[in-house]
Amino acid sequence: MASTVLASAAIMLSSLIALLMTSSHGGKSASYFVIGDRSDLGLSIKFFSILVCFLAAFLLNVQSIRYYSHASIVINVPFERICLNHHQQHLTTEYVARSVNRGSYFWSLGLRAFYFSFPLLLWIFGPIPMFSSCLFLVAMLYFLDDTMETGWAVRISDDDEDCGDDHKELGSQNGA
Repeated sequence: MASTVLASAAIMLSSLIALLMTSSHGGKSASYFVIGDRSDLGLSIKFFSILVCFLAAFLLNVQSIRYYSHASIVINVPFERICLNHHQQHLTTEYVARSVNRGSYFWSLGLRAFYFSFPLLLWIFGPIPMFSSCLFLVAMLYFLDDTMETGWAVRISDDDEDCGDDHKELGSQNGA
């Protein structure tokens, strides 16, 4: 679902950027917002780079949709009728897992293409907004990619007393 929405948004934004690139009005009235290069060539390069970024996001999200739909079809195939060899069933399970992981990978790359489009959009207004957005993006991606220990892991206890008490409490709650 998210990949479909992101792919639709990417192609819509690509169309909007292409429309802005081909518009022939001389938008000089808003040039006081631009800090850097104000030439037509510089603006065309900026718009083209944003267009390429959104098209890449679209293609990556379409690949994600492709892998997820393929995995949803393959996961429901009755393998007992196809092959009775247990080893090949194990490989099929790995194949489905690999397909889901590839879909997740392409979804992550498509989302990162959207993240990368924000500095490119701010590049229209000059190098200073782009640089500050790049710093924010690097900090945000660092915290998104970093795995921190939060204490949510389950600890296995060697004490039978603690384990027995927990089971007794669960049994009394279920029985009541």
